[in-house]
Amino acid sequence: MTTPTGRLLALGLELPPVPAPQASYVPAVRDGDWVWTAGQLPLVAGKLTETGLVGAEVSPERAAGLARICALNALAAAAEAAGGLDRIRRIVKVVGFVASAPGFTGQPAVINGASDLIGQVFGTAGRHARSAVGVAALPLGSPVELELVAVVEPGEG
Repeated sequence: MTTPTGRLLALGLELPPVPAPQASYVPAVRDGDWVWTAGQLPLVAGKLTETGLVGAEVSPERAAGLARICALNALAAAAEAAGGLDRIRRIVKVVGFVASAPGFTGQPAVINGASDLIGQVFGTAGRHARSAVGVAALPLGSPVELELVAVVEPGEG
């Protein structure tokens, strides 16, 4: 059986370093067999890849790609708290925030970028409950932000 790490590598991806927090929080918290991530932005090498409102400055298709980057960052934070990506048993919940232009209602399609990646990496264990929420603005002007909740292998990470 292929592991999440193996599936990630097969996609030509690897977990990035966990982005440094942008304020007074930690990237992820583990309590028992659960991990909650903080909101993750589409940071690459510590820099925000794009800014703007989805449906105005940022296309929904581009935003879906940014949501995928957010998911990769969230998985990195969860994996760090769990003691490795392969210690994550299941992704339970994803909450995606989309900085939306007035009248934009395509938030679910944008957050599919994240959900699809999680499904590719975890298979059926990546099927999760989800919220896709439109907001007026996000930190640093980011078009998207993502957080997740995961169940991890028992024991210390």
